[in-house]
Amino acid sequence: MPKCDVLNKINQYKFLFEELVKRDFKKKYKRTILGMLWSVLSPLLTLLVMWLVFSNFFGRNTEHYIIYLFSGQLVFSFFSESTNSGMEALTGNAGIFTKINVPKYLFLFSRNVSSLINFGLTLLVYFVFVMADGLPFTWKFVLLLYPIVCLVAFNIGAGLILSALYVFFRDIQYLWGVFTLLLMYLSAIFYTIDKYSYVAQCLFLCNPIYLYGRYFRKIVIDSTIPSIWFHLLGALYALIMLFIGFWIYKKYNHKFLYYV
Repeated sequence: MPKCDVLNKINQYKFLFEELVKRDFKKKYKRTILGMLWSVLSPLLTLLVMWLVFSNFFGRNTEHYIIYLFSGQLVFSFFSESTNSGMEALTGNAGIFTKINVPKYLFLFSRNVSSLINFGLTLLVYFVFVMADGLPFTWKFVLLLYPIVCLVAFNIGAGLILSALYVFFRDIQYLWGVFTLLLMYLSAIFYTIDKYSYVAQCLFLCNPIYLYGRYFRKIVIDSTIPSIWFHLLGALYALIMLFIGFWIYKKYNHKFLYYV
């Protein structure tokens, strides 16, 4: 699906897209006392629990462990929230696209924008933690936009695949829950991979979530710029996932109406 065609469709249905984003964001915090504050509190509470559980095991010999932990959790939480909410993008909006002919990927995009807003709020808190931990802010922080853009694209691609599969197989939500739990443990969020062999460390780079989290750690903690191969691999993961996602949508677009 050509990029320009997608952008033209979004522009054509701009009003609907904006209303979907507002609805999705408000719906998440409907009937909650703290409301949008949960966007910040939820990842912080998760971070606190992980720090209490794992700091004595893995944090003793890890410099700036709280930032190390926060970097991995920040990336994983964004991925998890984006894909889990995006999974029901089609089934949750069946009442709209079964009556009106609109691009179905708009519903998935709106969920991702809502997750991106939450990610942005958490990122501000992340920078506060970085400052409190005494890590210097340098011009290299601008490069964090690269893994964020790659991650957004990767999340959209994964969301396109999951939302399409969820229309035909409701079991996918349970399988995805198990998979994301496994992925969390394989993303080296709360432990380092320094003691693993070189081959094992290279295998960790096959995990896009670990790679994007590692990018954050290299910039923020190590104050180094990842290699060109690191950048190419991050872009490759995002483009492959986007391609597969749009291919699935294009192939099964007309069948969605019969299964929702």
